[in-house]
Amino acid sequence: MLIQSRRHSSLLETCLIRRVPIFRGTNVMKRIVLIIMDSVGCGDAPDADHYGDSGADTLSHVARAVGGLRLPNLGALGLGNVGEIEGVPPVSRTPGAWGRLTEVSCGKDTTTGHWELAGVVLPQPFPVYHDGFPRALIEDFERRIGRSTLGNVPSSGTEIIQRLGEEHIRSGRPIVYTSADSVFQIAAHEEIVPPEELYRMCSAARELLTGEHAVGRVIARPFIGRAGEFQRTSRRKDFSLQPPADTVLDEMRRAGFSVVGIGKIEDIFAARGLTDCDHTANNMEGVDATLERLRSTQSGLIFTNLVDFDALYGHRNDPAGYAAALGQLDQRMPELLSALGPDDLLLITADHGNDPTYPGTDHTRERVPLLVAGPSALQNVSVGTRKSFADVAATIAEAFELTWDGAGQSFANDVLARKSEAA
Repeated sequence: MLIQSRRHSSLLETCLIRRVPIFRGTNVMKRIVLIIMDSVGCGDAPDADHYGDSGADTLSHVARAVGGLRLPNLGALGLGNVGEIEGVPPVSRTPGAWGRLTEVSCGKDTTTGHWELAGVVLPQPFPVYHDGFPRALIEDFERRIGRSTLGNVPSSGTEIIQRLGEEHIRSGRPIVYTSADSVFQIAAHEEIVPPEELYRMCSAARELLTGEHAVGRVIARPFIGRAGEFQRTSRRKDFSLQPPADTVLDEMRRAGFSVVGIGKIEDIFAARGLTDCDHTANNMEGVDATLERLRSTQSGLIFTNLVDFDALYGHRNDPAGYAAALGQLDQRMPELLSALGPDDLLLITADHGNDPTYPGTDHTRERVPLLVAGPSALQNVSVGTRKSFADVAATIAEAFELTWDGAGQSFANDVLARKSEAA
């Protein structure tokens, strides 16, 4: 388990509770689209060494590995201004704002990153299990589901189903495993343990994993196929802890705004603070769902997670695939920007790093890029290196004229054009 350093403590103190100043009546936001490029870090985290991640830099190292990225649309928004990215040079003029976010919470997992983006800073990390879960805990889980289990080791999900898949099919015993993240994962072949039964197992695990064993997520990992050809399916489902405090999603919902989660957002927040959700299987489905919600949602927040960067390429040490996925998103940017209305704003950022060129297959502690665009954005603005991911939550709250007592410092006044300026 990580030990919080003095430097980490000082960072935490900088983003404690603040009340956001509101410029009421000057710029009432209609919609914000917040897109999380899952794991697209940009290096330079001040405490990376405490996580064993010194030198990790997802964007720069992916670019170097493939001889340069070709991202003209993201580049035009200022992506090349946040660091040295081969093939994506800095630009002198942008249609919006750019900067970097620094994670303050202890941890580098999906839940921690998303919660901080939504305004909840965690001073202690979720528990992790480098040697597997305690035997007594596994035995309690087995009693609850009425089956013994296989595995109980840290592992790559794709590797463990190839290694234990045949034995699972013969015995019917689900495969339990974890990773460097705070997760309790259960894999099962869909013909042996139907997904609904697997979800019931995960619910039993979620009820069990409390107190000192309150992992961030219990994850159902269904797979199909035959020996040597096992493949995980899109029926993955996450069973997350509830956030320990109100997020900006809760505040928006209470204020009567729509809050739509796309991708695994519902799972990460245990559905809390959302008014609706769309589950998607991949990045492009996520973009499609975001565009559809822009057509149908009149006001509020559209919160999208694009998971492929992390799940398919970061965890599998595949910089070429990672680069291709960035290129696919880049190609969709004109659609997203043209779908924005006159009072809309687009925020693009990430939740952690996952440098596919770095040793191991785990997330990496990194800063993340921040791009701001849309008709409501001021042009050619740098918001610099922010002290917390929670600055996003504070900015959303101010843009929608909500009183915000959570973490973070808003940059709304730096990036939003007041109505008189936009006229």
